[in-house]
Amino acid sequence: MSGSHLIDLTPFRHSPAFARLWIGSTLSGLGGQLTIMAVMLHMYALTSSTFAVSMIAVAGLVPMVLAGIYGGMLADAFDRRTVALTAATVTFASTLLLAVLAWTQQEAVWSLYVLSVVNAAANSIVMASRSAIIPRLLPRELLPSAAALQGVTVGIMVMAGPALAGVLVATTGYAWTYSIDVILMLSLFLGLWTLPAMRPEGETVRPGLESLKDGIAFLKRAPNIRLQFVMDIVAMTFGQPLALFPALGMVLLGGGPVTAGILTAAIAAGAFLSSLFSGRVGGYRWHGRGIARAVEVYGAAIGAFALALVLAAVGVGAPNAVDADHANIAMIVAACVALAVGGAADNVSAIYRSTMLQAAVPDAVRGRLQGIFIVVVAGGPRIGALYAGTLATITTLWFPPLMGGILIIAIVATLARLYPGFRSYDAENPVP
Repeated sequence: MSGSHLIDLTPFRHSPAFARLWIGSTLSGLGGQLTIMAVMLHMYALTSSTFAVSMIAVAGLVPMVLAGIYGGMLADAFDRRTVALTAATVTFASTLLLAVLAWTQQEAVWSLYVLSVVNAAANSIVMASRSAIIPRLLPRELLPSAAALQGVTVGIMVMAGPALAGVLVATTGYAWTYSIDVILMLSLFLGLWTLPAMRPEGETVRPGLESLKDGIAFLKRAPNIRLQFVMDIVAMTFGQPLALFPALGMVLLGGGPVTAGILTAAIAAGAFLSSLFSGRVGGYRWHGRGIARAVEVYGAAIGAFALALVLAAVGVGAPNAVDADHANIAMIVAACVALAVGGAADNVSAIYRSTMLQAAVPDAVRGRLQGIFIVVVAGGPRIGALYAGTLATITTLWFPPLMGGILIIAIVATLARLYPGFRSYDAENPVP
């Protein structure tokens, strides 16, 4: 176990290629978060509907699932660098078209849906390929440190991106916000282009049904990997309140788009800080136990976030009505603290989940398992958006996170108790 609580930067020194890839991914990810938040705000401005905002995520779910799975098969059959570059080009083109439509004032509800779907699908292929590349750049003992550095990436892009998007949309409009993403995305090409060729090791399987069957057959023999997928789906389905943020900024907490950005940034701030002080996290051997405990803390944090919304609903902290121009500062702060704790817990879980996947899965099937992992990580929040948006529409804005926090704690505690092998997973002897 590391003697320092601060993040381990050894992966940068060990592999300049990893350092370039990290820089490119961080800058492009920051731009991507600008677009994600801008599209949500744009949709709410066009429709005034939380359900319509949640459907942005839902509409892309099936294409993203298919792209992630097929992208994983491509990464196990061809040069992973080439696969990632090709998919990144599609992501770039869809973002550029968003900017062009905004500049020419030709944007519409359907175009926001279609381009968001294309962007999400292509990006899932990029992430699957890139994640499969990292274990080829670093030795196994540095994978937890690399995962913690990925937490810094997520923290930077999600903490700064949505907040900056809220400010940019409020002050300059949607066209400039999308355009900045186009510029930042160029860094991703630099990080990928400078990599060496990354063909998979061992026997390769041509993309198609047999490749998919082979990957699924491995997953059936990998109970620890399966259970971490299930726990993450539970957390993201019942504990992902992102689709509620535009409405919270307008009608419950006040402050409009800026509040929506700040709430999203609070989650990333927690992830960022937990990564900065992750020096000893990677040295903890029992990754299964760490995942379960972190997800339970995440559920408790989401429940605390809901309690802040309940207090706001009954008028605590705001003697006068709130709207886009008048905010309940006290309850926004309370909500942000809860979300930051949730972000930190989710990041600790992500460090262990990523390390388990990269260390325990052979290179020959790593792309396909990374593809499924990306589907879980990105698909869970989209199901969560449907859960939160639908339940908020028929009840109230604070009910989905309150019920979700309770469900997360109960389900994950039950799963951990039922599967003792997961609790005893040892990072020094990784078994999928």
